[in-house]
Amino acid sequence: MQILSEQDKITTVEKGSIVTPLGFHTAGVAAGIRYTKLDLGVIFSEKEANSAAVYTTNLFQAAPIKVTQESIASEGILQAVVVNSGCANACTGSQGYEDALKMRALTAEKLGVKDTYVAVASTGVIGEYLNMEKVEQGLAKLTLGSSSEDAEAFQTAILTTDLVMKTCCYSAVIDGKTVTVGGTAKGSGMIHPNMATMLAFLTTDANISSESLSTALKQVINQTFNQITVDGDTSTNDMVLVMANGMAENHSLSPEHPEWSTFVQLLRMSCESLAKQIAKDGEGATKLVEVEVNGAVNDSEARWVAKQIIGSSLVKTAIYGADANWGRIIGAIGQSQAQLNPETVDVAIGPIKMLEKSEPCKFSEEEALDYLKGDFVKILVDLHVGPGKGKAWGCDLSYDYIKINASYRS
Repeated sequence: MQILSEQDKITTVEKGSIVTPLGFHTAGVAAGIRYTKLDLGVIFSEKEANSAAVYTTNLFQAAPIKVTQESIASEGILQAVVVNSGCANACTGSQGYEDALKMRALTAEKLGVKDTYVAVASTGVIGEYLNMEKVEQGLAKLTLGSSSEDAEAFQTAILTTDLVMKTCCYSAVIDGKTVTVGGTAKGSGMIHPNMATMLAFLTTDANISSESLSTALKQVINQTFNQITVDGDTSTNDMVLVMANGMAENHSLSPEHPEWSTFVQLLRMSCESLAKQIAKDGEGATKLVEVEVNGAVNDSEARWVAKQIIGSSLVKTAIYGADANWGRIIGAIGQSQAQLNPETVDVAIGPIKMLEKSEPCKFSEEEALDYLKGDFVKILVDLHVGPGKGKAWGCDLSYDYIKINASYRS
């Protein structure tokens, strides 16, 4: 009998979205916060959903983050998430906090749920007050649905400088029931999580307690969202939030459940997909870059080295210029302060070996140039000091990144 790996048990749901898991509905409208663009969205669960979230480590946490933390801390249950783009409602003092509370209350009233069953998220310019009159008018116009158009409306409403929507959907059979995870995210610049200017929302019909959901989310977050970087800046509003309404009717999941690892893998693949889509859509980016590090002392140090490489401006600009300058990769590895032996490092760019046991390899500059001109670049590193392995994702650094961020407010 063939034994399936955890990844083999996961199925990609083609054209799936955040409304594919049972019992979820969404909407997105143009409230006028961002002129005529869709800028206000809601996710709603028919049933109370056990929920968990992780938040930015930036000390200037925005008011919506604080309100969402209070909502989840109350009972660990949500039924809705309300999100606006165009204004971060960050660094706005007591008024910003009151506005976030009002946004929560208005949404709760609209949907007929308890205030504390609503999470709030905002993204956009820091230091400006949210136009609550427009928020209220926008909420009044919302009509929830579960079609692909309804999902797309929400996914569009949360974008800022993003060029594309980010979405994913996966399923697996657990306890004989099909359990589905759908996700969407926004993020393009100020990406260097522990978290960054990034919002990600995942819905699932899995039956799982908020405590176990939090355990699973924290387990996968360091391998996924915390391993992407666009520009090294963390923001004030970042959040990854998961709602689980139990409508798949599997037995309650916990670390003791025999298929716990299948659910964790389902959640990990969802988070990794969204994380890579964010990295690929970095402001001004022309390439998605993946760094894979093997042979570190442990997995944590492997992830550390991988993120150090992809976070290097010199590495990123070399990739933009299609320059196989492996010396910049070595420089980034050396600054990571990870345990390593300077005599045993291997480096390859795609299929092309650059360094073996810290000795330069002869390679074709033409072949390297052709590879680096593609829209996906993989850097492989082996430190040869232990069993640790890890990955990180990012993008190149182009002239357009400066253009976009030099005029962000305009």
